[in-house]
Amino acid sequence: MSTTAEVAHDGHLTGYGEPAYRNYVLFLLMVVYTLNFVDRTLIAVVAQPIIDSFGLTDSEWGLLYGPPFAIFYAVMGLPIALWADRSNRVKVITVCIILWSLMTALCGIAAGFAMLLFFRIGVAIGEAGCTPPANSIIGDYFISRKRATALGIYSMGVTLGAVLANLFGGPIAQMEGADFGAWISSIGLGGLFTGLDWASIEGWRIAFVVVGLPGILIAMVVLFTIKEPPRGYSDSPDLHNPAPLHWADAFKELKYKPTFWWMAIGASMVAFVGYGLSSFQAPFLQREHGLDVRDAAVNFGAPLAFLAAIGTFMGGYLTEKFTPRSQTAVAWVPAIGLLIAVPAYIAAFFAEDLVVVFVLWGIASVCHYAYLGAQYNIGQGVVSARSRATAIATLLILVSIIGNGIGPYFVGFMSDMFMSMQLADSNFASQLTPSICGAKDAVLGEAQRIVCDQANSTGLKNAVSVTVLWFIVAAGCFLMSARTLKRDFVAPLATS
Repeated sequence: MSTTAEVAHDGHLTGYGEPAYRNYVLFLLMVVYTLNFVDRTLIAVVAQPIIDSFGLTDSEWGLLYGPPFAIFYAVMGLPIALWADRSNRVKVITVCIILWSLMTALCGIAAGFAMLLFFRIGVAIGEAGCTPPANSIIGDYFISRKRATALGIYSMGVTLGAVLANLFGGPIAQMEGADFGAWISSIGLGGLFTGLDWASIEGWRIAFVVVGLPGILIAMVVLFTIKEPPRGYSDSPDLHNPAPLHWADAFKELKYKPTFWWMAIGASMVAFVGYGLSSFQAPFLQREHGLDVRDAAVNFGAPLAFLAAIGTFMGGYLTEKFTPRSQTAVAWVPAIGLLIAVPAYIAAFFAEDLVVVFVLWGIASVCHYAYLGAQYNIGQGVVSARSRATAIATLLILVSIIGNGIGPYFVGFMSDMFMSMQLADSNFASQLTPSICGAKDAVLGEAQRIVCDQANSTGLKNAVSVTVLWFIVAAGCFLMSARTLKRDFVAPLATS
């Protein structure tokens, strides 16, 4: 058996466990992160049916999608991360997976706006316990120079989750309840739902239940197959200190790390745009191009999310390749990607041909999501092993509040504002508002309905176009973080 010194030295050179098992753990954690974003993203895939079911304006939808989720995700993220820094991280992740999976399934039985909001908060609390401990575990399994690629692979869960949410959620939401009930009976499970009137159940409700429940099985796989690694195992011996820090000590490490704070602001601005776009992507395609829920999800949502996953991987890959020549690549690679994404997105929003829309949007997605691995690599790289989960939780608090908390509502608010401006210029200026146009019980003439639909589409198109301009600010923040990157990193940056 190796001595403590030998273990620390060997870990610094090789990482924790055999290579095949290390890669298995990374793959499984990526699956968990994918599941996290499947359940988080599904509500965006079925956005328009929910808006129609509850008669919501875009501002109200943005409020439902963003602030409550973000606030509870942020509030619970730090205590769960501190718990993870002091206890078994695998068990923390397992409990959180079960919680968010059950709450996702319960979204399908929401009787109204308030109940759906409550279950969304439950999803947020569970999902707050995924990324901080997972990042901490990856940091202990992989040596410093391998973490950019490892975290890039892990971060692919964001976009792969969006792919699966679209591939499964879109088609299921498009189904009639009666058709799904007939399918359940055809596979011999009809007896479990005796007395249930499938014809009265909307497809978006079924999607939540079907997508949410499998997470419990994934939680059991995590619990019984991932080994809890020693903290700091893959760090240099002189950095190895397994004693847990008090939260105040963890923040003291971050206090004088401008690299972290510039990156965190930049990542938050990217999330501000990203969550804003994702919450209205399906409604935009349905309003502007006349697609139904299934076509918007399968033909655009899923492939675009897959391209974003490629962008996430490429960001980590390019960072690892360029770092030996430029040690600040982890900061400037995402900055360049964001600057390219701005014109590509705007051109996609105003293009009329669907093929052109897809190509431009795909280019923008690849460039946009090159930043994901960088935020985690910088976030955990500027602190000691004992504070990694807390550092990532701090990052996610900012990302959640600014990104998920404000982004969707900003797009919804801007959409309603631009829509109101369109209505004010119409022949029905004194008769129509966004609320009246969206009300389920509104009695509108054909001409009024046409004006409402046009204003609804144009308002959203202008809103998302304005929103992506914030990428310019985000790129500047990443470039600012590059200025102090070498000084602030605890783990040595790769030089060969």
